[in-house]
Amino acid sequence: MPSRRATFTPSMPVYGHDIPSSAARAAIRRAAPGPFWLDDVARPAPLAALTGAVTTDLVVVGGGYSGLWTALQAKERDPGRDVVLVEAHRVGWAASGRNGGFCAASLTHGDANGEQRFPLEMPLLRLLGQRNLEGLVETVERYGIDAQLERTGTLDVATEDYQVADLVQQVAESDGELEFLDQEQVQHEIASPLFRAGLRDRTGAVILNPARLAWGLRDACLSLGVRIVEGSPARRLWRDGDQVVVETDGGRVTAARAALATNAFPSLLKRVDAFIVPVYDYALMSRPLSDAELASVGWSERAGLGDVGNQFHYARLSADNRILWGGYDAIYHRGGRIRPEYEQRPETFERLAHHFQLTFPQLTDVEFTHAWGGVIDTCSRFSPFFGTALGGRVAYVAGYTGLGVGSTRFGAQVMLDLLDVPERGETELTMLSMVRRFPVPFPPEPLAYPVIEATRWSLDRADHTEGKRNLWLRTLDAFGLGFDS
Repeated sequence: MPSRRATFTPSMPVYGHDIPSSAARAAIRRAAPGPFWLDDVARPAPLAALTGAVTTDLVVVGGGYSGLWTALQAKERDPGRDVVLVEAHRVGWAASGRNGGFCAASLTHGDANGEQRFPLEMPLLRLLGQRNLEGLVETVERYGIDAQLERTGTLDVATEDYQVADLVQQVAESDGELEFLDQEQVQHEIASPLFRAGLRDRTGAVILNPARLAWGLRDACLSLGVRIVEGSPARRLWRDGDQVVVETDGGRVTAARAALATNAFPSLLKRVDAFIVPVYDYALMSRPLSDAELASVGWSERAGLGDVGNQFHYARLSADNRILWGGYDAIYHRGGRIRPEYEQRPETFERLAHHFQLTFPQLTDVEFTHAWGGVIDTCSRFSPFFGTALGGRVAYVAGYTGLGVGSTRFGAQVMLDLLDVPERGETELTMLSMVRRFPVPFPPEPLAYPVIEATRWSLDRADHTEGKRNLWLRTLDAFGLGFDS
């Protein structure tokens, strides 16, 4: 059996844009071009599209996590409320069926980001985030959702010496909920020649099968009487007296209230688009590991893994012991375009495979069965923002920046509270400054593309200069702007 103990080498920095090896190219040669999670016999059959005109109490636009949680909780709050959910393609088709399956308690894209932006509210936001995660797990259990949920927690690893001090500082500021792992300890947890130290969080996240979570929420919604239509792109939204109208390709929905959960895709409210940048993220899924291969890595506690670079990787084990390996490249296309062909990016897949083999040289012979990309919605504060329109009859949320598996449930609660304000008044959630304040908008095109590319280049340089942020990054920091995946 191969040894789990890795041998360290001095050739650092470890990740870069060097030319992938022939072994990396061979590892992805037979990978199917599509998300592993959606390639599942458990995927439900499509639902019918909307035809004609319907009337309802609440229309939800978007069949990802945000829309599903909104529809489900709307019915749980008021079983007599009629709810229609409109999805352009199929439920869970977009980011909800393509992500890594990391479900975190954080509502602010990590404590450091939250402390910078909402310092006075962070104790409450941490509490709300942990309650939200517990509520998600309880919902999965109550509805019998087969989401392959595991309470593994996460392990963040330093791959450069300068990153170790930051992990030590995070532990010192964590009130005991985080554990620092030195080089020997992190190697015992997951064996890689690149890992210098680790930060173990046992309670702040779970991992799960993201597509099966979406499909389970779909079934839960249907069981409560939510009407879901698929293959029905929403094209227009307007106010008609005391009602709002959503027009789709095949019909229209007239409702007392509307909740918009379109995230990275263009909003029915143009005001939202200035705050959102659609960014493509990419991932690979390996074949199942043999017992000997898994033993060579360890990973006995199955924690979700991430490194702490600006351009970071994430990894986790699936239920059948495949390794999902993703991240690093975050690609914005000029004009904010979203196109199916962007979901495949061979140069990124080769780079990911190369980085995987650098991280786990004992698994160089492991091939990948699936390679895919998907678009996520990022905003300048890296955490969701909220708003209302059309006299409070419409609520929206966007900007999850890749951390929406758990926080979309919270976002749905906020939208429902915002829609209820005219009748029931403000709530604890609607009074949050996180809910009341907007992020800084991105510059319009043609400025957005060079700004984002300059930022990506600067973040890459910082990863290769011991984290030193150049003048460009410091300027963006001063104005509350940024770019992250």
